[in-house]
Amino acid sequence: MEIDILDFVEQCRDLAKQALGKHAGEPASGGFARWVHVVLHCFRLEEGHSYRETPNRLKYMSEVRDVLGLDQDELPDYSTIYKSFDRLKMWVWRALLRVSAQQHPQSGHVALDSTFFDRRAASSYHCQRSGYSVQTLKVTTPFVFS
Repeated sequence: MEIDILDFVEQCRDLAKQALGKHAGEPASGGFARWVHVVLHCFRLEEGHSYRETPNRLKYMSEVRDVLGLDQDELPDYSTIYKSFDRLKMWVWRALLRVSAQQHPQSGHVALDSTFFDRRAASSYHCQRSGYSVQTLKVTTPFVFS
């Protein structure tokens, strides 16, 4: 399915600002607003670019740069984009998921927890060496009926 990348970036911008609320304008890293970092990652993943390719692609996409409020001379370096992905806290991604899920009408479909794997004993050697203690870690696989 083809999408218009400009519409996609605009929707991501609106969702990111809505999800982040008052924290949207705060810089996450590199001096750019937090919502810009979120939209850059969405853009990168949607287009299938590497971290190194993303600034190069943005250089030639003036409309996308305009949506992000970036000049051609102030594009973030690929290392800034790479590091910002790890620096964004989990609450940012959860808020984005919650806001984007609320955009769709409720269909009556349900998701069931079909399996889980108990990984209590995984890598006990690493836990002993590093001083970590893992009580329980459950990994679930959702199964959706339609």
